[in-house]
Amino acid sequence: MNELTITLNAKSGVPLYEQIYEYIKKNIRNGKIQCREKLPSTRALSKHLEVSRSTVELAYDQLLAEGYVEAEACRGFFVAQIEELYQWEFEMEEPKRKKEEKKTEYRYDFSPRGIDLQSFPHGVWRKLSKEVLLDDESQLFQLGDSRGEYELRETICRYLYQARGVNCEPDQIVIGAGNDYLLMLVGMLLGQEHRIAFENPTYRQAYLLFKNLSYDTCAVDMDKKGMRIDELEKAGADIAYVMPSHQYPLGIVMPIKRRMELLRWAAEAENRYIIEDDYDSEFRYKGKPIPALQGYDRDDKVIYIGTFSRSVAPSIRISYLVLPKKLLKIYEEKCRFLSSTVSRVDQLIIRSFIEKGYYERHLNKMRAIYKGRHDTMLSSLKPLLQYCSVSGENAGVHLLLTFAEYLDEEVLLRKAEEKGVKVYGISSYDIRNEEKKNPVILLGYANMSEEKIKRAVEALIEAWGDIL
Repeated sequence: MNELTITLNAKSGVPLYEQIYEYIKKNIRNGKIQCREKLPSTRALSKHLEVSRSTVELAYDQLLAEGYVEAEACRGFFVAQIEELYQWEFEMEEPKRKKEEKKTEYRYDFSPRGIDLQSFPHGVWRKLSKEVLLDDESQLFQLGDSRGEYELRETICRYLYQARGVNCEPDQIVIGAGNDYLLMLVGMLLGQEHRIAFENPTYRQAYLLFKNLSYDTCAVDMDKKGMRIDELEKAGADIAYVMPSHQYPLGIVMPIKRRMELLRWAAEAENRYIIEDDYDSEFRYKGKPIPALQGYDRDDKVIYIGTFSRSVAPSIRISYLVLPKKLLKIYEEKCRFLSSTVSRVDQLIIRSFIEKGYYERHLNKMRAIYKGRHDTMLSSLKPLLQYCSVSGENAGVHLLLTFAEYLDEEVLLRKAEEKGVKVYGISSYDIRNEEKKNPVILLGYANMSEEKIKRAVEALIEAWGDIL
């Protein structure tokens, strides 16, 4: 080949060598420049394109580095043997195109896991970040205590006692980057000789985590009070994973009698424990927040886990574990060698956020915002209430619609999707994958404004109008 028909554009903002490189690479990949075909010399191509020789050399160097061409001494540059690359690209890129074709664009997403990121206190967080970093302490950038900074654990200890009735000491608290990490830590502490029972339906992330770590797991049915203790006994489990203050996804609040029954079950055997996931207890719209199950525990049986991801922002990635004192010795033996997964800087920022009262003010603000959206959602749904019932509406940031037996969940989801509305069926949280008599739809409202909620519900009513 004596020349390449490349049209260069000096005003495009793309360097000339890069334009040459992209042209040659594209033509090699689509087969227009064949394997073992000789490229023009750098001198000849620079003269043909009226650019400096160094520009062409840069382009060729990049092609050499990526393996598209090969240099042979005294002979020049030749296209490399890359037939296998064509096949690989076809196999990799074709499924991607198909996936993109099937992607649905939603106008409204009723995600039950969403939160309002628009209300994040950016100014306060920026201010506290500067204050922490202005201290200029080099120790902040060294590895700290594997359980987390003592000052933060002490602050969380006081907060949990005042807000949730949790009884603990700073030494019982372990800070981690998200609940997933802390649940894996719990798995290390307990060992795999346990059977873990989950409420059904449940938070699938936790279930899949233990399942994929090869733990023996089982599903236990629920009634309107939460996990059934008689079914728990039959399941032969010795660990129960529960969300007593606001069960996800059903929104059930476990009453005191059932809590006592659950604690009694745990106390009946030495190696039984309860994992209490208290993921969003801050948001309750009737009465005060429900006290944590851990506060009623007199036998040191409750492993309590909480997070700032729901109340502040998911990217904060700061969760906390309260270990029973019986497990502290095991932690020292098995897990103390692990480094903390949360930077010391972030730990001190969240500590300052709580200590200076910003966290409480932020929670009060978010409760008011979510309460407004909660009320707007219920008001907007009134035209549907002759066809369904509402539950789980007094806490959290989602509610449930239960429809009559003659309707089908898949049809409800599909009809909503056709109108650009994303809703969620209860079946995706059922770990037994059993067919439900009554279809149940979850509607989250945290990530939508009140006006958007109104429009979204109107679209939903229109979508379902011909099947109700």
